[in-house]
Amino acid sequence: MNSNTYCIPVRIVRFVDERFPGWLQCEFTDADGHSHILIDKVPLFAEENLNESSEYPREGIVRCQILDRSRDNNGRELIRITTDRPDIVESNEGLSEFVVLADQIRPDPWPSSHGQLWDEQHS
Repeated sequence: MNSNTYCIPVRIVRFVDERFPGWLQCEFTDADGHSHILIDKVPLFAEENLNESSEYPREGIVRCQILDRSRDNNGRELIRITTDRPDIVESNEGLSEFVVLADQIRPDPWPSSHGQLWDEQHS
């Protein structure tokens, strides 16, 4: 586990492409209530081997690194994250930096090289 890497929960809503290793569409909501859509490879969001026959929606994660911490006018703890590290994930709007609520942040459940190892083993 990389102590600099965290994750936030995402909702995996559908399988979008069967190109190896399969691609998923996920969603999460930031601290301002804005919904973001992420589309990327299955192993970046789930440890399971998901495909078009899997049941959706289901829970997943996206790994991230913390860039900054602050509080808003209501006293909520806000965390600015990047999904560009460690796995280079962007939203469908081309964003990789987001402000989320502190309670969305979780420890990274996967080794820091999870995505890289998977890519190397399946290239």
